[in-house]
Amino acid sequence: MSGDLKWNKIIGASLGTVLAILVVKEMSGAIYATETPEKMGYLVNAPEEAEAGAAEVELAPDWGTLIPVADLAAGEAAFARCQACHTMNVGGANGIGPNLYGVVGGPVLHAAGFAYSDAMIAHKAEAPNWGYDELDQFIKAPARYVDGTKMSFAGLRDTTARVNLIAWMRSQGSGGYAIPAPDPARQPGGAAPAEGAPVEGAPVEGAPAADGAAPAVAVPADAAATPAG
Repeated sequence: MSGDLKWNKIIGASLGTVLAILVVKEMSGAIYATETPEKMGYLVNAPEEAEAGAAEVELAPDWGTLIPVADLAAGEAAFARCQACHTMNVGGANGIGPNLYGVVGGPVLHAAGFAYSDAMIAHKAEAPNWGYDELDQFIKAPARYVDGTKMSFAGLRDTTARVNLIAWMRSQGSGGYAIPAPDPARQPGGAAPAEGAPVEGAPVEGAPAADGAAPAVAVPADAAATPAG
């Protein structure tokens, strides 16, 4: 009999506790109830991208101005990060990536015997040669420029570093690839070039090559550099 009373007390205490919790909850809800205001007190204006205006357009490098004054030593230092996959010497062997001697201005598939990706082979139809702009875009973001490329390098986002690197690469077997004339349209606040102005690949009269060779002369893009191998 005493055991039954014991369990009755336990059950009663449990029910009492639950009831007390429910009562407290209802009272708290009534006391601290909040209502949604008809009108917000503050308006946070987060404009859409179109409302904020178009993003500033990044100008392509003005090669005619930048290549002659590029820091070749800095470019060579920047190439150090490429040496795990590429060689840069006459007749150098292909590694994970192709040998790059003479690549500037040369054909996209310039290294004989290298197994280029299907994406790079397809890209050849769109841009058959490694001009300054093409190299710049590829080095900046390889996977974005050639979707499906086997090159796993994330990219070099600093424009000055890319210019120095490409200028140094030009000095390695591509000195005959002409430096284009300065392009005012690629300079901040500059006007578009006049009709008939030289385009990329056109020579700058009397401009010395980066490797100290004779002044640049006009060279067709598909014959500007002879790939290794």
